[in-house]
Amino acid sequence: MATYINGNGIRTGYVIIYNKELYRVMSSEHRTPGNKRGFCQAKLRHLINGNQTEVKFRSDEQVERASLEQVEMEYLYQDTSGYCFMNSETYEQLFLDESALDGVKQFLLPNMKVVVEFHDSKPIGIEPPEHVELIVTDTEPPLKGATAAGGGKPATLETGLVVTVPNFIEIGEKVRVSTTSGQYQERAKG
Repeated sequence: MATYINGNGIRTGYVIIYNKELYRVMSSEHRTPGNKRGFCQAKLRHLINGNQTEVKFRSDEQVERASLEQVEMEYLYQDTSGYCFMNSETYEQLFLDESALDGVKQFLLPNMKVVVEFHDSKPIGIEPPEHVELIVTDTEPPLKGATAAGGGKPATLETGLVVTVPNFIEIGEKVRVSTTSGQYQERAKG
């Protein structure tokens, strides 16, 4: 049974059917210009070939949201076969190639629980946890008297992700990062 949402209901991360093809919504911005009708400006990425496109959806337009089966899996490792995930219940292993992990592979750590999304029994992508805690592997030394206020500095995390952190963060510290925005949230506790 098809699920439809209106143009204003489109959110980042949704998988929709547009022109009879599967697309993931990479970003969506709702606009209401002056005295005109509102619309949603969305960046879409084709799930098969990876092509990106921008589409304007009217607020009253009906858009089909793809029905996905979501299975909790554990990320194990990456090798020449791809990225290996294990079903938490059946212990079956599944390999996904890099294109299925576009935008989320820099958040993956071994033994991390993720949700793998399937459409017609084929894996099409993963949904990582909302926040991840990663160790800072490289950044400039903290500045004397640095506080949380003021500018930040770039820090490379254990997965290779580079984020801007406050000046007081040091190498070896664990920081919490949002997987939706890719931005530093706070120093991880413990």
